[in-house]
Amino acid sequence: MSRRRARVSRRSASSRLPRSLPYGRLSAFYALYFSTLGLILPFWSVYLDAAGFSASQIGALVGAMLGLKIIAPYLWGQLADHLGRRLPIIRLAALLAGLSFAAVPLFDGFWPLLAVVILFAFFWNAALPQFEAITFNHLRERADRYGQIRVWGSVGFILASVGLGAWIEQVGVQVLPYAVAVAMALLALVATLVREPPAQTTHDPGPIGQTLRQPVVAGLLLTCAFMQLSHGPYYGFYSLYVRSHGHGESLIGWLWALGVVAEILTFLLAPRWLRRIGPRRLMLAALGMATLRWTLLALFAESLAMLVLIQCLHMASFGLYHAVGVFLINRLFLGRQQGRGQALYSAISLGLGGAIGSLLGGVLWDYAPSEALFLFAAAAAGTGFVVAWLSLRGPALARSGVDSR
Repeated sequence: MSRRRARVSRRSASSRLPRSLPYGRLSAFYALYFSTLGLILPFWSVYLDAAGFSASQIGALVGAMLGLKIIAPYLWGQLADHLGRRLPIIRLAALLAGLSFAAVPLFDGFWPLLAVVILFAFFWNAALPQFEAITFNHLRERADRYGQIRVWGSVGFILASVGLGAWIEQVGVQVLPYAVAVAMALLALVATLVREPPAQTTHDPGPIGQTLRQPVVAGLLLTCAFMQLSHGPYYGFYSLYVRSHGHGESLIGWLWALGVVAEILTFLLAPRWLRRIGPRRLMLAALGMATLRWTLLALFAESLAMLVLIQCLHMASFGLYHAVGVFLINRLFLGRQQGRGQALYSAISLGLGGAIGSLLGGVLWDYAPSEALFLFAAAAAGTGFVVAWLSLRGPALARSGVDSR
């Protein structure tokens, strides 16, 4: 009996967050950052379509937002690692991103709008990777509890996407730029309430090139790039694709929100799964279910029941994938490499992979049946599964303190 109580006590202790953790302020930042994403992802392509842009132009304008992740996060990460301070960068970037997006209604030509989008994306992409490093520095040895904070980002996404979807049906999609600008201003305000934690002190990890030459690191980044390549058509054209099959904006907002509800469940369960199943198996499961998700979306978009099921698979294709991805990045990039490690994760996966996926999605939307977008996405996720199967194994993971099963 006493042994059972001891096991329960240990389990309860392992589920608690550190007492010194500023849980509310960290969670508020994630809620506001991802509420911005909840405004942009479902409705940016709808806004551009209403403004008269072609599918190829929409793909380029969506891809520009993602493509700046290739450059901007690493530049900001290098600056933050050099200065040893991240929060001033986050605050300034959030404020300038909001001002940039507020200028969107002032431009109706493709090239001027592309310039504004690039400016917005340069600042917007600075914030999250550096805040991820701050969060992990607060969590320290409890990095597996990341999902309990990140989950509030998903809540913010839901409230924003559902709320704006209903508002758009009443007043029109032209309100989008102003909603984004307000959300970014609030984000900058919340960032002033978060304190800068001391960086984790570890042995000197050496040059970052040495870390990148580890096969498991290269394999992880390539896996993430293929996963986000598969999401490019989803981010750029899901709303238009679903609308083309007879579904309205309000339902589209609810479907985006449903995917994030499923994601929330994953973030809450991820700490237990990481301990019991291991990151390799979880990443393979995420890639396998992403392949299934995009295949079903290509074949059954007319069915509301299938759309609901497909959005529930977001728990794996994004939620599980992201929880495992940032966990591994935090373990593989140590000490002063943390900011650049999170930036590289963002740049190569969301940036390079997502941008290529969006650009190719625009081409496919113009010149192929719309179902081809998501068959292409399924092929990209399947390729990522093969890369992960071959590379995410062996002693390198164990040496980083990660279960290598």
